[in-house]
Amino acid sequence: MAADEAGLRLDRWFQRHYPDLGHGALQKLLRTGQVRVDGKRAEARDRIAPGQTIRVPPGVLSAPPPKATEIAGVSDRDAAEIRRLVIHRDDHVIVLNKPPGLAVQGGTGTERHVDGMLDALRFGFDERPRLVHRLDKDTSGLLLIARTGQAARRLGESFRDRETEKLYWAIVVGVPPRADGAIDLPLAKRPGARDRELMQVDHEAGQKALTHFRIIDRAGKRAALLALWPRTGRTHQLRVHCAAIGCPILGDGKYGGEEALMAAVADAGRLHLHARRLSLPHPSGNGELTVVAEPPPHFRRTVEAFGFSTGGD
Repeated sequence: MAADEAGLRLDRWFQRHYPDLGHGALQKLLRTGQVRVDGKRAEARDRIAPGQTIRVPPGVLSAPPPKATEIAGVSDRDAAEIRRLVIHRDDHVIVLNKPPGLAVQGGTGTERHVDGMLDALRFGFDERPRLVHRLDKDTSGLLLIARTGQAARRLGESFRDRETEKLYWAIVVGVPPRADGAIDLPLAKRPGARDRELMQVDHEAGQKALTHFRIIDRAGKRAALLALWPRTGRTHQLRVHCAAIGCPILGDGKYGGEEALMAAVADAGRLHLHARRLSLPHPSGNGELTVVAEPPPHFRRTVEAFGFSTGGD
């Protein structure tokens, strides 16, 4: 295992070294115990560590892993696209402005994703860049990529220790009852849901989830442009919290239902949630890294349609 792969999920390790092995085929190998880590059964979500031995079935071994110097499994078109998304780059970190509709990681039915294109972002480095956090597929905005293992560790610590301030913009249906405030509602996975990432407010079994918000502008009682600061990092936290206070994010039919789909808005079928700004200690150990991303075209069109002023956020 390469040094820059410490902490990588097992399924991501297979995607990197055996790109021709599909998600379903890997799941079958795991279920039947044909893949072993240090001699033990493993799951796709397990994290690998230096010194561990990964047993790969002989049929998979027949396909040699890509060389580290190649852009493995990345087409020229995808390489050009992922490079166009770069809005900041230094020796430690790359920052993308991810468009809506592009998944960050692969999964069932998702073959095209940022994680699969990371070899195109080496820019002369031997180490493969690595993800340190994620965004929902339909959420746009800032995505940090570590260029070295050391940078990945430091960025991970900043996220874990809550040294990172994340600002999102959201256009919501309706207007919160206050100009600013906090949404403190615990979240848990919805029992029995076929979608493993479907969340709900759960005061008994939920994990703490806290979001601060402020109204940037409003269109009467119809809609509002909100600044959102997630203080915790639960799955779909902002989407569930906005829906829970009666102001679902525009285009979020998953949590807002029909109310989130305003027929009079041209882009109402698209999620209006954008990771606008990130501030955190620079992984080099020197100073602060602050980056800002412009929202995608559909978000800008809706801002213009409602006549919102984006203010100073």
